[in-house]
Amino acid sequence: MRAEPTGAHTRRAARALAHLGEVDPALAVLGLWCRHRDGDGATVTAGEVITYGPAFDQLALPEQVGLVAHHILHVALRHSPRMAGLRERLGDGFDPSLYGLAADGIINDTLILAGHAIPRPAVTLTDLLQQAGIPEPTPIAALERWDADRLAMALHSDAGRAKRLKDWAKTRGFAEDLGAGDPQDDAKPQSAADWRNQMLRAIEAGRKAGQGIGRLGAILADLAPAATPWEVHLRRLLALALTDRPQTSWRRPSGAWVARMAEAERRGTPAPVYEPGRLRQSQCPRIVIGLDTSSSIDPQTLRLFLAEAEGITRRTGAEAHLLAFDEAVFQELRLDPDGWQALTRTPLRSGGGTDYGDLFARAAAIRPAVLIVLTDLDAPLPPAPRFPVIWATPTDTPPPGFGRVLQIGFFG
Repeated sequence: MRAEPTGAHTRRAARALAHLGEVDPALAVLGLWCRHRDGDGATVTAGEVITYGPAFDQLALPEQVGLVAHHILHVALRHSPRMAGLRERLGDGFDPSLYGLAADGIINDTLILAGHAIPRPAVTLTDLLQQAGIPEPTPIAALERWDADRLAMALHSDAGRAKRLKDWAKTRGFAEDLGAGDPQDDAKPQSAADWRNQMLRAIEAGRKAGQGIGRLGAILADLAPAATPWEVHLRRLLALALTDRPQTSWRRPSGAWVARMAEAERRGTPAPVYEPGRLRQSQCPRIVIGLDTSSSIDPQTLRLFLAEAEGITRRTGAEAHLLAFDEAVFQELRLDPDGWQALTRTPLRSGGGTDYGDLFARAAAIRPAVLIVLTDLDAPLPPAPRFPVIWATPTDTPPPGFGRVLQIGFFG
């Protein structure tokens, strides 16, 4: 963490920053750790730098204070680096305007509840969730449930809905105000833990003063977003399942025993006790992916899952078999090395019930190193197989009798 706050270097927002100290002690403290600059374009946040454009001067003082508070929260909640992290996860499917929409909705509802004036019209979290078809009963409930990363993942999950939301946001005055960190800035940014500690201390100070965001307490889910994406957990589980574990072979001696035997013969001493060697796996490992076409896994999550599985198989040289099933396996595809492209061109039927019996029987015939089942676990389980099982599910369900459960999707 830096030894001291950097403070403000802006004439344009100096009056608003001074007034912020009178109405919201928590945000005023956080503002000391941001870098404030005057610029020629729109007012934007990039990393820990807030740049105020000429249009800022045209706002009334309460709206200037609200806009300063808005951008201070962008910095303190680390929206720029978190947006960069989501861009890395989604690749070409990432839309920065959807992340900005999620982040702005969370911040605007927070500021309204804290008694701030914000430039209108504006996107609020409750209106955004209502338009997305996932409403929450109150703004407090919405802020307790949603962080920017999870909400942005939800908005990315349906292309048609995403377009409707972006069109709606334009009517609410939404404009992208988030960018990447400034590569010209030599100051070392604070870590996620540093900013979270700053936020908690600032909120506590505001709570004692009874003003601003301090009155809300630490209710924001955006204060502690999920630290590890589910893809990282999947990568670890697959790596463990595909690790080559050499087996003991009594047909070949260990290298150490051969060396000790040679030394014993040279010295004329008794022969050492025989030690078996290790036999490396002669066949490449196999992954079986069971795709439950009746489950509720959204297209975006399915793309992420298949991309991660493809990356694992390419790095390990494993065979990958996809078994699409409902009440029985109706399609089987071998995906390596070029079958992944064929998968995107192959329509899969949907609907119907779920039965795992045929899936596990077909998987056993392939003798996999691991079976991954994308499913909502809404069916009776078969007997536990001899191979490892990973249940990848979009819902929070009770753990099954065997296997590892990985919750995926924007909730994971």
